[in-house]
Amino acid sequence: MSMIDATMAQDDQASRDAAAQPAANPLPRIETPIVPRTTISGRALVAVVAIMTFLASLTTGAVLLVRAATSDWQADVAREVTIQIRPAAGRDIEADVAKAVAVARALPGVAEVRPYSKEESGRLLEPWLGSGLQLDDLPVPRIIVVRIASGAVPDLAQLRKALSEQVPGASLDDHRGFVERMRAMAGATMIGGIGVLALVIVATILSVTFATRAAMATNRPVIEVLHFIGARNNFITSHFQRHFLQLGLKGGAIGGGGAMALFALAELSSGGSAGAAGGDQIAALFGTLSIGVLGYVAILGQIVLIAAVTAATSRHTVNRTIETIR
Repeated sequence: MSMIDATMAQDDQASRDAAAQPAANPLPRIETPIVPRTTISGRALVAVVAIMTFLASLTTGAVLLVRAATSDWQADVAREVTIQIRPAAGRDIEADVAKAVAVARALPGVAEVRPYSKEESGRLLEPWLGSGLQLDDLPVPRIIVVRIASGAVPDLAQLRKALSEQVPGASLDDHRGFVERMRAMAGATMIGGIGVLALVIVATILSVTFATRAAMATNRPVIEVLHFIGARNNFITSHFQRHFLQLGLKGGAIGGGGAMALFALAELSSGGSAGAAGGDQIAALFGTLSIGVLGYVAILGQIVLIAAVTAATSRHTVNRTIETIR
């Protein structure tokens, strides 16, 4: 019996020693994020943010292009004034044109004076009257284009007064009405672009709210357990905020990057089509189709803004949801 007791005592001691020693191969610890990284709502949110960022970037680029083109048009129009000489009975219109040219050239700040011939003045009416018409019997006025030197501010009132005194039937047009209409068009375009951007941001907030609620509905039991065991609200909301910030940056980078690539491609294609009829028309309307460094910086700013809105909206939604778990 003594040998049996000794053997049993040795077995008990071995069992206690084995229990006291740590396991040689412990089981791996798997940490599962509170918010799943790959969910249908997450992928849908990335797609929505990408689409809206793309549309917002296109709107911003279009506004910048129109603004730049309008500024160029205003600068070109402001550098030119037009003298119009109407035929008068008993007067030599060619002599009146020559006198008006001399008066305009004598004005300080004038870089170039170009009188239109009778044939050139008649061709200006072809878009309205058609070609092949005989305009000899019509009192077609003669046009003189006066180009102002860069940076100069000539006294147009003095020019207008000199023309009225020396050349009867002459009138001066400084295109002020046209410039005002262009300025109003540019302002309306800017207001419309800002309105579209505001709508995109509102749509982003609504999309993120619904996506966050879907994620909360899936993970509500986990959130309740964390809340009841004492996890702070900031700990829970920070996970959602970080998750949706990553989704917003991903979607914004896709949409904004696509828009920047499109503008870069348009700029390259406009340079390659220079000299063609369509290319010249586009260049006349929108310049080189280049949004410049400011445009690309604005698109990058929109990417960051939409990502920040995504994160902030998700945090707000999570806080409101946690308040209901009480």
